Amino acid sequence: MTVTDTVEQLGIPKSNASRLLRAMRDAGLLETIGNTKRYRPGVLVIAAASSYRRSSSLVERASEAVARISAATGHTGYVSKLIGGEIAAVSDQPGTHALRVVSSIGRKLSSHGSGTGRALLALYSDAEVRAMFPEGITPPSELSPQTVDELLERLAEVRSTGVSFSSQESTRGVDALSVSVRDPETSEAVALCIVYPQALATDEERKSIETMLLNGAAEVAAALGDMTAKKR
Repeated sequence: MTVTDTVEQLGIPKSNASRLLRAMRDAGLLETIGNTKRYRPGVLVIAAASSYRRSSSLVERASEAVARISAATGHTGYVSKLIGGEIAAVSDQPGTHALRVVSSIGRKLSSHGSGTGRALLALYSDAEVRAMFPEGITPPSELSPQTVDELLERLAEVRSTGVSFSSQESTRGVDALSVSVRDPETSEAVALCIVYPQALATDEERKSIETMLLNGAAEVAAALGDMTAKKR
């Protein structure tokens, strides 16, 4: 990002934004890109992200499962967590296809308006989900659930199949398949997700991705002590 990006995002004076970015660069949190005036995450931020992944067996194992599926399919994969009413990716695996979905680490999505979010919301009861959205929901797309009742219908389907599907809700031309897994000891939960250009996936490939995701989540759950986890 640039100083201008920082001003727009934080709503602070340009001089303050410039000092902030320089201070973060000097501390190792950011680094400049070549001789440009653009900044990217520095070694400390990358080290912190790596440390976080290592501190969570669930995230680490889920990331390994997504990496295998991404390598097998060529599509981009994510591991995401539910934070409040939003979804945030905590790790990603870039795809290898010439036409692929780019990484969106750091981008937050509404939990009710994304397949990944609904995969995690499905772990909660209908009453708990209603309590999360006491004032209703604001759909990010006409393809997303428009009301809490519609959201609950989608969640019932996710609980039935084990897979959450999203078609062009967050990004035009992009579909996603997600499954959730929870650590039985800590109750920490994450979603394993594969995103792909809608034009590239056949029904057969979609079913294959679903199977790989379900099997990957079952392997993660079993490794963490959930003996009820079964492969498809």
